[in-house]
Amino acid sequence: MVGTAPRARSAAAPTPTTIGPVDLMVVAVANGLLVVGMWVRHGGLEELATVAGRFTAEGQLTALLGTYLVLIQLILMARIPWLEQRFGMDGLAKAHRWVGFSVVWLLLGHGVLTTIGYAMGDQQSILGEAWTLLTTYPYVLMATAGMALFVAVAVSSVRAVRGRVSYETWYGIHLYAYLAIALAFAHQLAVGTDFSSDPLARIYWIALYVATALLILTFRVGHPIAINLRHRLRVAQVVQESADVLSVYVTGRELERLPVRAGQYFTWRFLARDGWWRAHPYSLSAAPNGQYLRLTVKALGDGSTAVWDLTPGTRVIVEGPYGVLTDARRTQQRSLLIAGGIGITPLRALLEELPAPPNGLTLLYRASSWDDVVFGAELDRLMAERGASVHYLVGRRGSAEVPEDPLGPAALLALVPDVRRRDVFLCGPVPMMEAALASLAALGVPSAQVHAERFAY
Repeated sequence: MVGTAPRARSAAAPTPTTIGPVDLMVVAVANGLLVVGMWVRHGGLEELATVAGRFTAEGQLTALLGTYLVLIQLILMARIPWLEQRFGMDGLAKAHRWVGFSVVWLLLGHGVLTTIGYAMGDQQSILGEAWTLLTTYPYVLMATAGMALFVAVAVSSVRAVRGRVSYETWYGIHLYAYLAIALAFAHQLAVGTDFSSDPLARIYWIALYVATALLILTFRVGHPIAINLRHRLRVAQVVQESADVLSVYVTGRELERLPVRAGQYFTWRFLARDGWWRAHPYSLSAAPNGQYLRLTVKALGDGSTAVWDLTPGTRVIVEGPYGVLTDARRTQQRSLLIAGGIGITPLRALLEELPAPPNGLTLLYRASSWDDVVFGAELDRLMAERGASVHYLVGRRGSAEVPEDPLGPAALLALVPDVRRRDVFLCGPVPMMEAALASLAALGVPSAQVHAERFAY
């Protein structure tokens, strides 16, 4: 059995960059203004002289801005290390989500406005003009198919829908966004004003597409290939932790060179007969030690149950590491960790790396029942060794065990009186995290001291 390995120093993970949101916003807005400036240079304002021209010109502008935002959206999810270290996947996912909705509305606006403008200019009905565009204009049918794919991606990202589909389905739908972009680029290349009349604009747009593609190929393809060729990961052992939770121990070559920290996660793909096509994000549940990686999985019926059929020797492909829920984000000497259910996994690993001054390391573990508590004995032993404290907040709210909100402001202050002078690391179900974040804000804990990542986008 793989036991508790001595701690070893792993390769240094990237440190957060000094580039901030304002810097990126300036760059993004500057390029957006350049796009608008090119539209003006190509006669966009002149088109506003007539009603039909106004619709057509606005359709051109929404297409240009929508296309530009598509590229920004891809860059946000290109897994660029310095972006992730600065903003975290939580922040990038939020931005990606809202930029994506903006893209859909802009591109839908392009189709509607352009069709209306052309219909008025040709003096025919809007439906008739739409049919003419689809059947006679180059690449319009292709662009329409791309638009339908963008809408499908957007619909799958709505929270009400996202919660009803499996991770594999959601991820597969999102892959179609690349096809949608390829279709849109063909349309833009064939009939776009910037491409047909201005060589400099053509060079600019092609450079944007090429730069975006290179970033994706480097960090979404090249980096994972290099990581997996170097370390050649395999399943060493599968250990059942409880009735519906198990841990997978993964070994490989030169793990001490893997630039991962406690609190981070990988996207894992197990090359078993029925699971090679599935990829899931799982946090490390033990600090990296140079000998093995441990992930812990709860059977949730979304593909995670396939992990239960793994056997030793199964090849493993990973992407990452990702995440900023690490000691590098700490600003205070003391720390508070708040976990919910299986959200204990990254915090369990982080407990090994955080400093433990007297009364300065505390874990609050929220669970609906004792059956949902993972690593109970392991946590007790680890916290005792480190001179830290753990509070199990077990039971359903309103029950005799938990009559009031155990993560409410009053409860938090009673358990951790110096919470305002601590860094707080938080992981668990989204509703629990949102409630805890609200409590921390009500207590006046500075946002710079609160570190949380959601894995449900």
